[in-house]
Amino acid sequence: MSPVDLSIVIPAYNEERRLGPSLEAIRAYLDAAPEGPSWELIVVDDGSTDGTADIAARAAAADPRIQLVRGDGNHGKGHALRQGVLASYGRRVLVTDADLAAPIEELETLEKALADGYAAAVGSRARPGASIGVHQHRLRELLGRGGNFLIRTVAVPGIRDTQCGFKLFDGDRARAAFAASRLRGWGIDVEILHHFRREGWPVTEVPVRWSHQEGSKVRPTDYVRVLAELTTLRTRSLRPIRRVDLLVTGLFLAIATALYANRWVSPNHRYLPDALQDQNQWEWFFQVTARNVSHLDNPLFTTLQNHPDGVNLMANTVMLGLSVPLAPVTWLFGPAVSLNVAMTLGLAATATAWYWLFVRRLVRHRGAAATGAALAAFAPPMISHAHAHPNFIVLFMIPLIIERALRLCEGRHVVRNGVVLGLFTTYQIFLGEEPLLLAAMGMLLFTAAYAVVRRDVARAAWRPLARGLGVALAVCLPLVAYPLWWQFFGPQSYKSVLHGDNAGNSPLALLSFAERSLAGDADTAAALSMNPTEQNAFYGWPLVTLALLITVWLWRRAVVKALAFTAVAAALLSLGPKIRVPWTDVILPGPWKLLSDRPLFESVIEGRVAMVCAPVLGMLIALALDRLATPVPSAMPPSAMLRTRVFRYAGVGAVALALIPIVPLPLKAVDRIDVPPFIADGTWRQYVDTAAGETLVPVPLPDPGYAEALHWQTSADLGFKLPGGYFNGPWGPDRVGIYGAPPRNLSNLLRDIRGTGRAVRITDAWRRAAREDLRFWNAGVLVLAPQPSDAALRATVDDLLGQRGKWVDGVWIWQVHGGS
Repeated sequence: MSPVDLSIVIPAYNEERRLGPSLEAIRAYLDAAPEGPSWELIVVDDGSTDGTADIAARAAAADPRIQLVRGDGNHGKGHALRQGVLASYGRRVLVTDADLAAPIEELETLEKALADGYAAAVGSRARPGASIGVHQHRLRELLGRGGNFLIRTVAVPGIRDTQCGFKLFDGDRARAAFAASRLRGWGIDVEILHHFRREGWPVTEVPVRWSHQEGSKVRPTDYVRVLAELTTLRTRSLRPIRRVDLLVTGLFLAIATALYANRWVSPNHRYLPDALQDQNQWEWFFQVTARNVSHLDNPLFTTLQNHPDGVNLMANTVMLGLSVPLAPVTWLFGPAVSLNVAMTLGLAATATAWYWLFVRRLVRHRGAAATGAALAAFAPPMISHAHAHPNFIVLFMIPLIIERALRLCEGRHVVRNGVVLGLFTTYQIFLGEEPLLLAAMGMLLFTAAYAVVRRDVARAAWRPLARGLGVALAVCLPLVAYPLWWQFFGPQSYKSVLHGDNAGNSPLALLSFAERSLAGDADTAAALSMNPTEQNAFYGWPLVTLALLITVWLWRRAVVKALAFTAVAAALLSLGPKIRVPWTDVILPGPWKLLSDRPLFESVIEGRVAMVCAPVLGMLIALALDRLATPVPSAMPPSAMLRTRVFRYAGVGAVALALIPIVPLPLKAVDRIDVPPFIADGTWRQYVDTAAGETLVPVPLPDPGYAEALHWQTSADLGFKLPGGYFNGPWGPDRVGIYGAPPRNLSNLLRDIRGTGRAVRITDAWRRAAREDLRFWNAGVLVLAPQPSDAALRATVDDLLGQRGKWVDGVWIWQVHGGS
């Protein structure tokens, strides 16, 4: 059947007295209109026991534009409306009661509202300008108003007359909303209006003429029934199909556990080699936070690393939002277990949070939401960061922040939601500021695109959103003011972090496969990324192609247009300030150049902006699967039904083919380097005077390239201090951020010897520089563990200090109390 301009849907139960005149009045009105619309009229008999079905059948026989849909029993008005709307083909759909209490002539008023850009127009008896020809009994009217007040308070604020049976909808949106509906009774009116509000489809209330008709099926007690249905619906929306949600959450936890399975075998003795030195660093962060909590020390600063200058912990990613709550786990089981718990549970919680957001705001089909959430949380960039960057995978607050911002756009409880948004943002700052900045960029891109596509929604939303954001800032800023001051102006603060010119993605990275993907290739991924922890794109060409096809297929939806713009913009920004055209020497300016020198953005690794694409692609997949799962109208011709089913199977197959290549593989883990007995057995205490503030100096000093000494320190329960280290800190008069401690003569010398394996001819100048550095560090003992180039290192230190190293409990040591 080809589309028509207008579909009229009439639910009917035992309406033999009123249905005939109503059908005749509707047909006469539509036929009398000059250049009137093409139309169809669908009567849904809800198991009537009188002659209702016969009257509709005779009308259908006389006019092919009228059709009868027979029910198999009396299931309720909601069930009848759903069957009728899903059987319709109209570009616009009018639902009206069989009694025409609102005369068909009022259709013109509703049509004007849709012409103004609204997706639905509700005929209202309660708006100024409405006229009521025949009133109900006074008591009945008062009961109805009271019930309606409760209904709109509970479910649809702003709509005064939810139950008036005269509503005009955009056809496609009506079919989508009724397909997603679940109620069978009178409450379906509210459920549909709530669906429109949730999707951001604008609804208006239009005053109409209305007269009470004798024989009305609506009773005052039916408002109580509607409230009961809405309570059931509300319960389902909070805990819908609870076992399924638990199953999905359990599935996400199983995936996260399998990802780290090779470490869970023995967390304290296994290491992720692709983490480089980050695992040592993060375990140190968790341990130092637990120590600060137990000793009631300042959690924003420490001198245990980089002694004597120390480390600004707030300016590093210590994730106080997790490391503080997990301090008891760290005390009992150690930082390796604590970090593993944080990353495993955090990754599962992030997937669950995306699933909750998709179900609440995007789709109704649980399978579609779960698939999209899995992609958002376990996409290749997330798996890459899962090696060693919990701040980029523990993102469960981001969906909560997005959902709260959407509530502000709806204008509901602006102050309360603004306060909650401020608290959520505060907590996210203590989980990770860079992910929050990237999420804000993604939300801003989406908002700008959606505002262009749906100016009507933007006009309605910007005032409550701006007010709510102001409330959120008023709550957040006082809570984070001191920590942020410490981060940007406190001891060992810095201005920006140098990442070099190779931090952007290659365009090929967006189409290739990551190392830990099922179809991945380690050599290809290594050639297109900075290191295994920074494979920030790698979505694969099948998924990118599928996303393009989904965008074309669902282009009419405003949310799809906004998502597509967000994905493309984020991908382009991730290419960096200079875009190298593959297989050529051509270099083009990239849009990131506009942001690269701006405050905050100057410290961002631009390749990470591609991570914004993960939830966006997840949303597109969820929307496509949800559309594929939409029930087929029962009135669809068999040939069309067959084509629809074939298309659905093909669509689900295409999603599978796009996702299977990027299924994540468990992360590799190896046996950890043993901590020397000198450290593990506490022998070091005999050689380091901690009361005098002496430090233990590893040879070479710990740095971002080799930070095993941080593991020594955590194994010793942070009993001694270290010079050097792996952290972000200032360098030079401009306080530019670098990785590790500012270079000194001795630290550079020892690092170079470890890298080359060749000893250096020592001069008196070198000896004086070494003594100066040792005094600066207040060194108590130098410690050299077996490692590559240890012979050259040992000979050099012997020569520098004028003493032979002593073998003690598995290490070579040189006593240099006070640096002498």
